[in-house]
Amino acid sequence: MSINATLILQMIVFAILVWFTMKFVWPPITAALDERAKKIAEGLSAADKAKADLAAANQRVEQQLAAARDDAAKRLADAERLAQQIVEEAKARAGEEGAKIVAAARAEAQQEAVKAREALRGEVAALAVKGAEQILKREVNAGVHAELLARLQTEL
Repeated sequence: MSINATLILQMIVFAILVWFTMKFVWPPITAALDERAKKIAEGLSAADKAKADLAAANQRVEQQLAAARDDAAKRLADAERLAQQIVEEAKARAGEEGAKIVAAARAEAQQEAVKAREALRGEVAALAVKGAEQILKREVNAGVHAELLARLQTEL
């Protein structure tokens, strides 16, 4: 065959091949490429959405952490204030108890002092009677002179 007939035959075969490729091969390939492009676009949009969700979640977490820190600080301040109040109340009660103990001790000391004075008055009265006996050289009757001795005891 001649070169021209071979060339025409090759052109016809090439045209059939192009037509066959365009009719049966090319549409599934383009559909697969379009499908793949669509999946890639969906994946990218899902990744962008996931990034946005992650950023929002991080922001919520930071807000919750800040709120938890503030709450913990407030509770700590309340606990410290309560502890200080309890210490102050304990100091006040201890002061009151101390004052009561001091007052009771003073009252007891005054009672002891009064008892001691009474005992001392009695002894002084007895000594005064003995001294008067010695001076007068005679016995003084306590029953007869009771009024005089009582007056002497109150004067001392």
